[in-house]
Amino acid sequence: MTTDCTDFNTAVDFIRSVGIPITFTTLPEGTFLPGALIQNGELIIDAAKLLYPGDVLHEAGHIAVVPAAERANLHNDNIPQRLQREAEEMMAIAWSYAACMYLNIDPCFVFHENGYRGGGQELADNFNEGRYFGVPMLQVAGMSAEPHLSARLQLPAFPNMAKWLRD
Repeated sequence: MTTDCTDFNTAVDFIRSVGIPITFTTLPEGTFLPGALIQNGELIIDAAKLLYPGDVLHEAGHIAVVPAAERANLHNDNIPQRLQREAEEMMAIAWSYAACMYLNIDPCFVFHENGYRGGGQELADNFNEGRYFGVPMLQVAGMSAEPHLSARLQLPAFPNMAKWLRD
């Protein structure tokens, strides 16, 4: 792992605390994300192969933003075919940023230089400067709200979350 193990352990504890199951095991070579995959709504981690520990928060975000009724069927292989794939990707990015803020972890833990097609730092900078995306979809799901709408919608202003798992 290329970062402080404390952040990784904090992230794992948080992910489990919100109700996302995690299993540590050996994974085969060639997974989409080295050292992590989603299988039946569960986050599977091979710590020996995990190149970027912050990736676990983003993967957990994928699980968290899928409707509860569909979560148990979520798998790395079916994510690209999901009808709302792009919206869920943006939601997972916003969710993982909110998780970093909640856990007091530097967003570069998730938005590292080798992620997001080299745009991790730019994503972190945009979110740090209040230029959010994905939040309108979190808002529709009742998970958080755009800051200028939070009072009217009676939802916490992003990056605060009303709930970490979508109903």
